[in-house]
Amino acid sequence: MKILILCIMNFIVFVQSALAVEYRQIENAADDQFEVIEISNLNQLRLFLKNPQNNQYYKSFDNIQHQLKSCEQLTFAMNAGMFHSGFSPVGLYIEQGSVIQALNEDKGWGNFFLQPNGVLAWNKRQAVIWTTEQYKAKAFQPDYATQSGPMLVMNGKINPLFLANSDSKKIRNGVGIKNNKLYFVISKNKVNFYNFAEFFQKNLKVEQALYLDGSISSLYLQKNSRNDRKFYMGPIIGLVSHANCAVK
Repeated sequence: MKILILCIMNFIVFVQSALAVEYRQIENAADDQFEVIEISNLNQLRLFLKNPQNNQYYKSFDNIQHQLKSCEQLTFAMNAGMFHSGFSPVGLYIEQGSVIQALNEDKGWGNFFLQPNGVLAWNKRQAVIWTTEQYKAKAFQPDYATQSGPMLVMNGKINPLFLANSDSKKIRNGVGIKNNKLYFVISKNKVNFYNFAEFFQKNLKVEQALYLDGSISSLYLQKNSRNDRKFYMGPIIGLVSHANCAVK
């Protein structure tokens, strides 16, 4: 596998050609720093919740890697949606085409229920980020889906619920989409909802973006030896390389 490394100003980019994975560190005008992982290979992007061998929640990136085939390698992973205290998803969760948790249309308290919330879903051809209402109205058939909230950006506009001067700042992670490419982002410093959404809108210029979580936000990135182990997680999204597997 060929690896191309580019250094341009305050950008650090790792390109894995076989997986179409790009990593960047970006600083915005307010000196907030973000790590961005761009994924265009949907074929090897998965969701992980429970180990099928023992029916136990993975809860960590290490447990996922231990369960993979010996020839497979977890190259990127991130927490992928909110979960209850027992690690079960709060909202919709689909894995390998099977609905594990149904779409959550309830009203409630907390970030998940800030409106509109939304769904990240994909199959081998297409990825989408839609509001929960949009997802329910469409006939998209995903291989994988996770529901979270709130939506950060909708049709290029920041969620109007967010306050630019809010003092509620946390390490946050989320995902945006543009031209069928997914942009996974985790902040390096604590930011509020508005500044986080603005980064997706102004720096990445995505049309839709969804909040995944805060405080427990975690990243695994093989190429720079990043493996956050501070928190247990419910749903986890990961990109798995099959480069070392024999072709039959």
